[in-house]
Amino acid sequence: MPAAPRRTGRRTYGLLATAAGLATMAALTAALPAGAHDGGSRPGRYQDVQLLSFNDLHGNLEPPAGSSGRVSELQPDGTTKTVDAGGVEYLATHLRQARAGHPYSITAAGGDMVGASPLLSGLFHDEPTVEALNKLDLDVTSVGNHEFDEGARELARLQNGGCHPTDGCYTGERFRGADFPYLAANVQDERTGKPILKPYWIWKKKDVRIGFIGVTLEGTPGIVSADGVKGLAFKDEAETINKYAKVLQRQGVQSIVALIHEGGYPASGSYNYDCDSPGAGTGLSGPIVDIARNVTPAVDALVTGHTHQAYVCTVPDPSGRPRMVTSAASFGRLYTDTTLTYDRRTGDIARTAVRSANHVVTRDVPRAPDMTDLISRWNTLAAPIGNRPIGYISADVDNTGTESPMGDLIADAQLAHGRALDPRTSLALMNPGGVRAGLTYAAKGTEGDGVVTYAEGFTVQPFANTVNLQDFTGAQLVQVLKEQVSGVNEAAPKILQPSAGLTYTLDLTKSGADRVVTDSIRLNGTPVDPAATYRVATNSFLAGGGDGFPTLGQGTGDLVGRDDLTALADYLTAHSSASGPMAPPKADRITVVR
Repeated sequence: MPAAPRRTGRRTYGLLATAAGLATMAALTAALPAGAHDGGSRPGRYQDVQLLSFNDLHGNLEPPAGSSGRVSELQPDGTTKTVDAGGVEYLATHLRQARAGHPYSITAAGGDMVGASPLLSGLFHDEPTVEALNKLDLDVTSVGNHEFDEGARELARLQNGGCHPTDGCYTGERFRGADFPYLAANVQDERTGKPILKPYWIWKKKDVRIGFIGVTLEGTPGIVSADGVKGLAFKDEAETINKYAKVLQRQGVQSIVALIHEGGYPASGSYNYDCDSPGAGTGLSGPIVDIARNVTPAVDALVTGHTHQAYVCTVPDPSGRPRMVTSAASFGRLYTDTTLTYDRRTGDIARTAVRSANHVVTRDVPRAPDMTDLISRWNTLAAPIGNRPIGYISADVDNTGTESPMGDLIADAQLAHGRALDPRTSLALMNPGGVRAGLTYAAKGTEGDGVVTYAEGFTVQPFANTVNLQDFTGAQLVQVLKEQVSGVNEAAPKILQPSAGLTYTLDLTKSGADRVVTDSIRLNGTPVDPAATYRVATNSFLAGGGDGFPTLGQGTGDLVGRDDLTALADYLTAHSSASGPMAPPKADRITVVR
């Protein structure tokens, strides 16, 4: 595989098969000889290499709005405050400032750079985001599940360039693609058994070499549209990393970083929480912990993502030695600065000297002019579509909580769309992961307070799923609700957002499927009849059994409506006006017992 220094020009990669205040800081007790680092006329034994990383950008070029554009910061007195964060104009400035004085610096990402993107990027199949990442001097990224939203062919186009096969070229020039490699070690072509993209990449500067292996979560097929992963096989993350770590070592590369699009859940929501502090309730949980414990000790650090959480933690490797595991939340609100101390004598990372910290992408620094120009250029193309008003709200419609006002609003819109298609439609269910943002009352541009634009609606629902109608028995409907908290969703429940009229109790003091109290399930005040037939509206992703809801893939009498964003826009237009804005739903359809 190719080795490359910081780029000086375009690189081509082909498919193989076709800081605000406080900062989270963790360190693995340094124990290096005094004066061993570079600094004189001759290199010392040890060389500090700066690794800057971020994850789950999701095409958020402009500063994210509402809670999506804030981080929680723990204060010295134990209180917390929120800090506005994000926006590539500021991310570029922070990264460029962080690199100053670090001649050995790498910038890497943990996947989901694109997909579920706001209109500014999503409308143009995320070409603006790839262009921005090129300007950010991103060196390498793993793929994430959202890189497969439009399928492997579109991912190949983002890597290699070329105009979109349907929409063509947007600017009169051929899209040049990514200057950095996407790594997909555990994503194979089912026909050939080979990775669809490069499995690893080697960074090199003078006599320092560091290998990067990139993987996405093995469970990607369960959270991506079936069309997006057709013909692909997703393999075990740890086994794949261990396989390619041996390949790198055979090439003489002893320093290795894994870029893993899978993550965990820290005990605190504050970005600067001390994950390794002693005491009950501390530390990290979730899928990444088991992965980290099974990844070979030959790997020196893990850059992770997917869960949109912020953490800098150590997790023991299979030999029992602590190893750094990091994640920088999402949407470009944070970046992680990790120091990898390279031992020239062994070619390996001195693990005891690794230190890492998350830093806020604050908005109190100068905007990067090249990013401002990029955003302005693409906004000019998007404005005729994005600035169109589609509705009016009287207050923020938040996307927070077990049941969110935004989730309820989307479910209500899909119920209305379903009834327009078939008056027999009884209810609608919306998956929480498909609700990408809330709606903010304050004007983002010149539209005025309370005005919902098409661009804002697109940010909420960017996937272009259709609204699908299916028939289910009452017994199947009850089973669907229980699948929220059982099966693959038992450890991390996925609570479907219900349309008006569907109510029940969620008892979190119980376990498994029992957390959904069967006798409490009502539709318009009437108990659900196990033998009756109910017409249910969902998006096409859920209708295929996605997100761990196999029963939703067993419906009958399928009828496909329009896309979900159109359903939301039509609902807002029909039920709100400048003089009669819509109030946020109360989010009181699910009674939660804790």
